Amino acid sequence: MPGAKPALSALRARIAALEAGTRTPPPVLPFGDPRIDGCFPAGGLPRGGWHEVGGGGLEAETTAASTAFSALLLRPLASLGAVVWVMRRDDLYAPGLAAMGFPAGRLILVKARDEAEVLAVLEDALATVGVVAAVGEAEAPDLKAGRRLQLACERRGATGLLLRRRPFGGPAGQRRDVSGAAAQTRWRIASAPSQPPPGEPGLGPPRWRAELERCRGGRPGAWILEATEAGDGPHPFRLVSQLADHGVEAATGWGAPSVGFADSSPRGEAANAA
Repeated sequence: MPGAKPALSALRARIAALEAGTRTPPPVLPFGDPRIDGCFPAGGLPRGGWHEVGGGGLEAETTAASTAFSALLLRPLASLGAVVWVMRRDDLYAPGLAAMGFPAGRLILVKARDEAEVLAVLEDALATVGVVAAVGEAEAPDLKAGRRLQLACERRGATGLLLRRRPFGGPAGQRRDVSGAAAQTRWRIASAPSQPPPGEPGLGPPRWRAELERCRGGRPGAWILEATEAGDGPHPFRLVSQLADHGVEAATGWGAPSVGFADSSPRGEAANAA
């Protein structure tokens, strides 16, 4: 039936709102493609909550691909207010943000001493008037921290991103999956080789292999996404292809930076060095 899919999406949105304790569904950030938006109960990435973004291999330390993906994801929100970025390592590459169309004038950078301070500042930022989104770089927050972040997001409807990062190398900390259970969505990101337009030399727009591992009230998915220019429309990504078999790391090169992406990354220097 023609109206079945919209009705089903509306029903899912109402159920998600009831689970979150609200009367109306929260606003969303749509990707502009039903093959992606259909994975979310309300037809797009939920705002007013927090999301976990990470990667594997060297990406756990450099976060080159995850940083670029997160910045592009938040680009539509940056026109509505301030975006706070809380980090422990002062290596965010501003020219990379500008090259992706992110309005750097809306960005507030905060350097924290340790992970506990990152989470505290992130929580305060999400509950601050005028802040539409905030990003915090942390390795292993616990469930209590995740719940506090969700409450902070709900206070003023801000959107939070927890960027999984081990900023100074060394052995990996103990991964606490219970914190991810408190997030609205959990993403696994890796760079993908760019492709220039047919008949043109050089590099094409940056691409990512994006895996939606978990979505509250929705379903997982995996895609190759390509960045769009800021003036090409309201959506920062275009879908290149869907990935049916996204569970084999060794065959797909998860975490390996592509030469077509690293130079324009907001953490380009770190990715190139790796």
